[in-house]
Amino acid sequence: MQTIHDIATLRRTLGEARRAGQRIGLAPTMGNLHRGHLALVAEARRRADLVVASIFVNPLQFGPDEDFASYPRTLDADRAALEDAGCDILFAPAAEAIYPRGTGASSTVHVPDVSEGLCGARRPGHFDGVSTVVSMLFNLVQPDLACFGEKDYQQLAVIRRMVADLHFPVEIVGVPIVRAEDGLALSSRNGYLSAEQRARAPRLQAVLAATREALAGGEAPDAALREGLVRLTEAGFKPDYLELRRADDLGPVTDVTREAVLLAAAHLGPARLIDNLPVTLPR
Repeated sequence: MQTIHDIATLRRTLGEARRAGQRIGLAPTMGNLHRGHLALVAEARRRADLVVASIFVNPLQFGPDEDFASYPRTLDADRAALEDAGCDILFAPAAEAIYPRGTGASSTVHVPDVSEGLCGARRPGHFDGVSTVVSMLFNLVQPDLACFGEKDYQQLAVIRRMVADLHFPVEIVGVPIVRAEDGLALSSRNGYLSAEQRARAPRLQAVLAATREALAGGEAPDAALREGLVRLTEAGFKPDYLELRRADDLGPVTDVTREAVLLAAAHLGPARLIDNLPVTLPR
């Protein structure tokens, strides 16, 4: 596996691969890799001739009171994990390479509607940071396909809308959530949990599952969501939201909606956990 830090080398290397007719897959990450990230690499490996993984802790998607400074940076371990997973190129740029004029003076990309509400309401500017850096990666790597995890469901929806609106010739592949044996969705921020909090954390997925069962059984959404929020609070979480949205575009559900998604975000100690489950609503 080749590790590249500068843009000129990346472009030269990928230009050669492209001229050779290779299909290029991209797995964007912020590092501190776990099995969920490696599933992105595996899916890209299955679909492409050459796999590029990026590791970049993007300052533009962190708010002023968030964990940018303390976000775990484990490049050596990540490099070894990517090589074992069959990655061909690791692109790990410095912030100065991506934002040579600094984040405050750089052009940004805003995706309306789908980036609003849910995590977008609780983390102002977050999805502008995500869409900006992903559009940069698409420009730099020029992949044929890019893999993103379905745990960050709103992020995936934002990227799909951005690709459609800006006519990026990139196939977006959603990769299913990878969970621990107890049901907790894998996340780099799970490492912030104490042993007691980690033992309690799977209750988030359990509450989502119970709420989905109630909805599928015909319970009114407002009542099911209220009960779910009560259960999260009783389990020791501080919920940000528990919402039911259309699966395709995260719009509000209506009487004719059948395929929906149940999304939650909740704080547990120092960690903010997110999760989601698909829901098929009864007719």
